[in-house]
Amino acid sequence: MNRFSEKELENPSMVKYDSPESPRNYSTLESANKEAYTPSRLGEPGVGEMQRETLMQILDLARWAPSGDNHQPYRFEIVSPVHVAIHGFDTRKHVDIGSKEPTNSVPVIYDYDGHSSHIAHGALLETMRIAASRFNVAMAWQIRDNCKEDAPIYDVFFDDAKVDPSPLANFIEARCVQRKLMSRRPLSAEQKKSLIESVGDQYTLQFFESSQDRRNVANLIWDNAEAILTCEATYKIHYAAVEWGTQYSKTRIPQNAIPTDPLTSVFMTWVMKSWKRVNFFNKYMFGTLVPKLELYFLPAIFCSSHILIKPKNPLVDLQDYVEAGIAMQRLWLTVSSLGLYLQPEMIPVIFRWYTNAGKSIVQEPPTLNAEAAKGTADFEKLAGVDASQPFSFFCRVGFSAPPTSRSIRRDLNDLMYTPGSY
Repeated sequence: MNRFSEKELENPSMVKYDSPESPRNYSTLESANKEAYTPSRLGEPGVGEMQRETLMQILDLARWAPSGDNHQPYRFEIVSPVHVAIHGFDTRKHVDIGSKEPTNSVPVIYDYDGHSSHIAHGALLETMRIAASRFNVAMAWQIRDNCKEDAPIYDVFFDDAKVDPSPLANFIEARCVQRKLMSRRPLSAEQKKSLIESVGDQYTLQFFESSQDRRNVANLIWDNAEAILTCEATYKIHYAAVEWGTQYSKTRIPQNAIPTDPLTSVFMTWVMKSWKRVNFFNKYMFGTLVPKLELYFLPAIFCSSHILIKPKNPLVDLQDYVEAGIAMQRLWLTVSSLGLYLQPEMIPVIFRWYTNAGKSIVQEPPTLNAEAAKGTADFEKLAGVDASQPFSFFCRVGFSAPPTSRSIRRDLNDLMYTPGSY
């Protein structure tokens, strides 16, 4: 039975796609029709335990969506087998990495106004929709009214409308970050066409693929890296984001995924345990030189292209950033489907959000804000735009062997909502 009527396709506050290959905004549930999704429907034919089992499989796939530093800023609440409430949160005030170390709760300046988390929410919603299609189930969602700014709730509804499986569904679990050097082999015209089509008609892609383009991006990222590697606030974030001495991590980035040589890796593990050590080596031992080279500059050179997603309309509210996350995830899954890998490069984008809003990133050191402003001007010059053009996502892509170390995810049981669970 089809639970989405024509009347339910009127309110643009929800996003739904008519086809896995051609995303576009349209329709959705009116408030008056929400009673169609109450638990009382569980007694109807076709709605029961089988659907709950399918729902759990969908959620188990959805949890593989990407999020900044693997924070997974959401929890699932099962309202009924056809209705899930996703309780979102953000990390702008703090992120608890669940360890006993003193840095386990730190503010994340990279989550400007919660937008990085909102983008992750969009990626989750799109992953869930694509996962549902694997079981021939349709999905639609809407942002619940009157939620707190830092705790949005997304109501997700499922319908056994017998949709065709998305070709991207096979890449949900394989999609991952490649932080190490990749081949400089250029993308083909067909590959670029697929990537452009993946994000839909409300976004454009700009490719930085020539040798000079990649060098320009590498210089931009090099300058950004100098700023963040000499700031105590960002040091705390970076230290908390890594699970040291591991190949896989359910809650953070495993150290083995960081592209450093073995000697640097051992040395970095020791230095990063103390800001005093980091600060000393930065001041007197050229401590930023090797990480800037290995983590930022060389990866920016060794790739096929950098890609910038540019929304055609301004990013104004929560809905806009969630939809930007949908576009990001479609790009990323398409990259995986083409046998490519991707690494986000969001620091220039996030610094630009701060700069163009006239907000300081940190109080100390003030040089970080100045470097962010300079980087914003350089980024806009590189992209050939002014401050009025929104940016939502920046990354590098290329060909490589699969990563041997990666973030995995919390178990599904650990992602279920209970009051105070995050």
